[in-house]
Amino acid sequence: MKQWLMGGMLLLYCVVAPAQTLNDLKNDGKNPEHVLTYGMGYHQQRYSTLNQINKRNVRRLVPIWNMSLNNDFGEQAQPFVYDGVMYVTNVKRTVAIDIATGRQLWQSESSWDPATARVVCCGLSTRGVAVYNGKVFVGTIDAHLKALDAKTGKEIWKVKLAEWKEGYSITSAPTVANGVLMQGMAGGEYGVRGFVDGYDPDTGKRLYRRHTTPDPGEKGSETWPAGDAYLKGGASTWMTGSHDPELDLVYWGTGNGGPWDPNARSPGDNLWMGAVIAMRPRTGEIVWHYQWTPSEPFDYDGINENVLADIRIDGVMRKVLMHADRNGFLYVLDRANGKLLAANAFVKQNWAERIDLATGRPVFSEVSKRLRAGEKVELWPRTTGGKNWPPMAFNPRTGLLYFTRLDEGMMIQYNPKLLDYKPGLRYTGAETARVPLKPGEPFGYYNAIDPLTGKPKWQVPLHDADIGMWAGTLSTAGGLLFTGKQTGEFIAMDEDGGKVLWKFQTGSAVNAQPVTYTHKGVQYVSVLSGIAGGTSVRLRAENIQRGGSVWTFALMPD
Repeated sequence: MKQWLMGGMLLLYCVVAPAQTLNDLKNDGKNPEHVLTYGMGYHQQRYSTLNQINKRNVRRLVPIWNMSLNNDFGEQAQPFVYDGVMYVTNVKRTVAIDIATGRQLWQSESSWDPATARVVCCGLSTRGVAVYNGKVFVGTIDAHLKALDAKTGKEIWKVKLAEWKEGYSITSAPTVANGVLMQGMAGGEYGVRGFVDGYDPDTGKRLYRRHTTPDPGEKGSETWPAGDAYLKGGASTWMTGSHDPELDLVYWGTGNGGPWDPNARSPGDNLWMGAVIAMRPRTGEIVWHYQWTPSEPFDYDGINENVLADIRIDGVMRKVLMHADRNGFLYVLDRANGKLLAANAFVKQNWAERIDLATGRPVFSEVSKRLRAGEKVELWPRTTGGKNWPPMAFNPRTGLLYFTRLDEGMMIQYNPKLLDYKPGLRYTGAETARVPLKPGEPFGYYNAIDPLTGKPKWQVPLHDADIGMWAGTLSTAGGLLFTGKQTGEFIAMDEDGGKVLWKFQTGSAVNAQPVTYTHKGVQYVSVLSGIAGGTSVRLRAENIQRGGSVWTFALMPD
């Protein structure tokens, strides 16, 4: 009888669950029962107006369910929520969960050749799904994109984006913008050629491929030397773009060059690596671009999230894009045309003297020039940033950005002996080593930063005992900041000063992206736990056990 009842409940769910529309995606964040887009809104502010859980009562926050994901590779994904169902993914499977009970409704396995792990930089993980029109879209670690039936998990279609043996993979969430399913790719350390693809979400037919290194004769090709350097020039697109439906633009970051050594692809800026490109989602046309780091000679990437907001500058409301780059500068652009409005260092850096606001270009320092000339130099920040991929939050009420910044340097030198390109093998042309920290010196800070000045309103130091904070941040109208630690704690901080008001030990590292939503009038907070990331992160967290799971929290009744 119990078995029949559960089957009947699942059948009822399959029959009545409505499909998601473009208006649902555009309005994500306005309906608190749904989380339908990466970043909790096309703007990727990761801010919620919910305040049922707040500074006064967060001490009563308790776990209401936990579900194992049976995965030891790591969890970095954001949960998605629709009509009482949560969708989560990792490199092994995608799962639908009943929010009320934490019970699995269905799972869809992702199978791939174990040798794929050889060509995936910095850990086997993925960052989310896309949900649209009754389908769940998933990118796989071996560079495939598939559509699943949101009701049953049954595979509807599957397409191959590229060959994993040549270094291509997918670690980012897809997104749907103006009716087009868009997907980026990873592989910048392997001499790939970056791209963003657009697909018909109903059939999986590819509508276009926007390469992020231009073809000969195409606009931007003048920034490349003659020859085939552009074919292995990198500029991967491994973080999900943000979207402004009114301007009909998608803002996608591009990664490091292939190889890192710019002398192998000089002269020129090597567009569009280390940049943001503003694209038409229906066609892939690039409307404007801004290059954070011309010729990208440091492996600073440029893929960090581009947060959209309307803020007041010199008494005028401006539509802006905010970006904290691994190169150590915090940028504010006019998102309609790419005009630079502000660019300020937020960590120690010595690769540039400044960013020239008139030209929008950096003034490269003597240290950078010596590196290009073949010297071994001490460079700040390190390749990890600055700010790495874990997404920041923007609170429109406080006007501040909240994220972890990393204050680390590196020794770097280009090595021509590492420039032998072979498909599927690392292609960097550089050797690096971390600059040791002085005893007691923090390797970074969790901070609240003014986007227009790059100055922190407050900051909390992070020491080696903290192992690092590699989780995204969620900001709420309850005055709270939710994030996580490599040591396993999921924490809530006071937005006014960073004091930890609540914490819970999840059993493994929290390096994923929390979300909040309501179900039947109750506010929930959910996050994935499971150590993930590259070798250096794992070594510094050697006492943290693996094992992926989903945790969901709500207030304990008075």
